[in-house]
Amino acid sequence: MAVSHSQPVALHCVPVPGFGGVARHVSDIAKAGLPGYRLVVLCPPGALSAQLKELGAEVLEANFGTDAGFTASLRTLTSIIENLQPAIVHSHLAYADVVAAAAVNRLKARRLLQRSIHAPRLFTTEHGIAGDDAVYHGSPWRSRLMRAVHRVRLWGTDGALAVSQSTSDQMRRQWGARQVGVLTNGIDLSGISKAVVTHRVVADDYQLRVLSLSRLAPEKGLDVLIEAFSQLHQQVPGASLEIAGEGEMLPQLQQQVRDLGLEGSVNFSGFVDPIAAMSRSDILVQLSVWENCSYTLLDAKAAGLKVIATAVGGNPEILSGAEMVPSLRQMTRDVAASLVAKKVLEARDLPNTTFEWTTTEEMTSHLADYYGEGARCLSSE
Repeated sequence: MAVSHSQPVALHCVPVPGFGGVARHVSDIAKAGLPGYRLVVLCPPGALSAQLKELGAEVLEANFGTDAGFTASLRTLTSIIENLQPAIVHSHLAYADVVAAAAVNRLKARRLLQRSIHAPRLFTTEHGIAGDDAVYHGSPWRSRLMRAVHRVRLWGTDGALAVSQSTSDQMRRQWGARQVGVLTNGIDLSGISKAVVTHRVVADDYQLRVLSLSRLAPEKGLDVLIEAFSQLHQQVPGASLEIAGEGEMLPQLQQQVRDLGLEGSVNFSGFVDPIAAMSRSDILVQLSVWENCSYTLLDAKAAGLKVIATAVGGNPEILSGAEMVPSLRQMTRDVAASLVAKKVLEARDLPNTTFEWTTTEEMTSHLADYYGEGARCLSSE
């Protein structure tokens, strides 16, 4: 999308190089275009910057982010702000949030003494906050520290966004955030649907093809899924389970599959094209401890797959009650597995319904409105 350099700059800061949910959010903004603004993305070299370059977006690969360290990141961002003179600095993920708050607010303080100093407005989008801090922080002291850090940095932020109402509620509860706009992740509804239909692999009548698309991490409930599939497989011998993704739990999960004698029915496919994986599947199951606004669920719904997920975080904003199971944290694995297996069988017979959601173009249009109207809250207070 052609942009004019006379437009005000919105500098989006991402502190990690990989291509996860946050990277997809930012690359979708770049692909759809940010009306009225020249989008520039600051990030370390890696998968995100490569994707942005393919899209023709402006990327600043610099000594910035978690690997660079705080001091170097602060120096880098301050220098870029002084040279680029952005109207907006917009941070994503906690590390960039803290660096951006320090850089912008230091410039604002200097501007009180020297009016010629440029100080942009500061915005932030929260993508990952859980009702239980231990999901992301691991220890009580780290949870308390990060709560205090976020409370302080939000004082100097001009606008805060959340990717779901649940995320907004947690920002208010845990960090004392006041006005928080809700801007959900947008998706290409028709594009995903058409791509899956084009690559669709039709199942035999006796098959039931279950898919998991997630990191192989403890908070994703994959041990429960495998146990549930073992029960399901007894009732539907032709059933198969594809566990796509990479992570530290792979050896443990592979051993669980061997112990249950499911080697011929469970496939660990590693990093895959999600469209291809969904094209050869019937039901997606996601048993996360917490989700904010899951791209996996959004994509699966857009693809026309049946979906079963835990009723946590932002999932109830995407799914109906018939598509959810309660949080599994307080259940034994056997009880949780039985519940999931039963729900998957029920999902097979659920009617197909039309899925409606925010498109990427609507997402970027709302974001531009949020900038342009002085951080007007997008959600009802």
